[in-house]
Amino acid sequence: MSILKEIEKRKTFAIISHPDAGKTTLTEKLLLYSGAIQIAGAVKSNKIKKTATSDFMEIERQRGISVSTSVLSFNYGGYTINLLDTPGHKDFAEDTYRTLTAVDSVILVVDCVKGVEEQTKKLMDVCRMRNYPVIIFINKMDREGKEPVELLDELEQNLNIRVRPLSWPVGMGSTFKGVYNIYSNSFNFFRSGKTQVEDEVTRFENLNDTGIDKTIGEHEAAKLREEIELVDTVYDNFTNEQYLNGSLAPVFFGSAVNNFGVKELLDTFVEIAPNPMPRETTCGMIEPSTEKFSGFVFKIHANLDPRHRDRIAFFRVCSGKFERNKFYHHVRLGREIKFPSPANFMAQDKSVIEEAFPGDVIGLYDSGIFKIGDTLTEGDSFMYKGIPRFSPEHFCEVRNSDPFKAKQLEKGLLQLTDEGLAQLFVQNPGQRKVIGVVGTLQFDVIKYRLLNEFGASCNFSPINGYKAVWVKYDHKNDIEDLTSFRSHSLFQDKNENLVFLPESKFTLQMAKEKNPKAEFLDSMEHNDQTLELEAS
Repeated sequence: MSILKEIEKRKTFAIISHPDAGKTTLTEKLLLYSGAIQIAGAVKSNKIKKTATSDFMEIERQRGISVSTSVLSFNYGGYTINLLDTPGHKDFAEDTYRTLTAVDSVILVVDCVKGVEEQTKKLMDVCRMRNYPVIIFINKMDREGKEPVELLDELEQNLNIRVRPLSWPVGMGSTFKGVYNIYSNSFNFFRSGKTQVEDEVTRFENLNDTGIDKTIGEHEAAKLREEIELVDTVYDNFTNEQYLNGSLAPVFFGSAVNNFGVKELLDTFVEIAPNPMPRETTCGMIEPSTEKFSGFVFKIHANLDPRHRDRIAFFRVCSGKFERNKFYHHVRLGREIKFPSPANFMAQDKSVIEEAFPGDVIGLYDSGIFKIGDTLTEGDSFMYKGIPRFSPEHFCEVRNSDPFKAKQLEKGLLQLTDEGLAQLFVQNPGQRKVIGVVGTLQFDVIKYRLLNEFGASCNFSPINGYKAVWVKYDHKNDIEDLTSFRSHSLFQDKNENLVFLPESKFTLQMAKEKNPKAEFLDSMEHNDQTLELEAS
């Protein structure tokens, strides 16, 4: 089969949401409808037990949140679907932002009770910056929540995007009867069923079909007609072109925990969602149909299987065809490398594959040769762009509490910071190590994983830091004030770039004024390996 036909079969997307909106539950139910799993374990809302397929780390099950992106590949309706389930908690937003660089579209989950929340806005801002096609799923319709029209207004006002409902709920909470599918003129009866798929769909000619009155009652049918007439008047007609360019978001209603409204969402997704898209590189845009293979690493995860202490690089194929045991060019290292056991994923379950095509997300066993942002090609020397590294805002000094485990601590810190879970800054002399994170919950995850995966116990001592900024300069004289008077706040990152950790916003401003020839950067791309440009 040609590469073009394989590209047409691929859909790669991420599910994003504010915590507790039902993102991981929806992920599990998409797998249920695809046949990838037969029975779903109901996700508990009490934050103690959680058995969702995509949350495989023990700490995720304990806390009831996703703290790491999971990759799930499955087939549905003749398509190969690569789904990336992302963390919703704001403290792990950096992992989510990086993951969004590897997808072509997004499903945004919104809680009908709480509406648009803080993290929803931040995640949507990233999608708007990249003009990703977005489908919105309004979840938990089996609970008493905000009125549908109120939710739609909230979405448009707060998320800076026009919306168009493609399904419409009949009732809500205790009066919830089901969803009318505007897209296909059909009504799906609501039945509470958390573990298995039970559909009862009735199709109609149009909204004036008298069968609707018999199906849901005359009063409800009259109200439904009135509401859909309002929808057709107020909201633009849905066009695939507007969806694909990111200017219009189709909206679906349902209850993920009860498997309701999920099939309508999935059926429409495979019909309208984009195939693999072009990607920007240091040598211009690369089309998926380009004959030569290329792709990039967007995530690294150590100890995916704690029994084997493995380390996996998550790799997005962007062009050409990937083949097992074929040599590919590692651009940063300038080496030719082959991969005998490339894998695809169903959460922590892996299976070896022979080939992969644009849109696929595969796992490459990593012996320490990969960093986030690394590019593989068939000999070309370009790098993929747009994989962000953000400035941490919380800092702790790492203190080893067991001198006999120093090597384990060193290895654990290097691996976990390679994953992008945190950033490591080292100060010489003395090898003082400081970890910087975007959110404080990351410290708990790091400490837990250091102990449980590497056998290393340590203490974290908070230090006063406003944010980490990378310092770019041409000559040592450009940073004379920094090195003379602020050396206690100077560190190096893992790529030996100079990093300044000011105590306050005022300190940072003073440093900028005293070192006018230096640049102070809040973020950088992962493939920017060296910032120092000191003249020889």
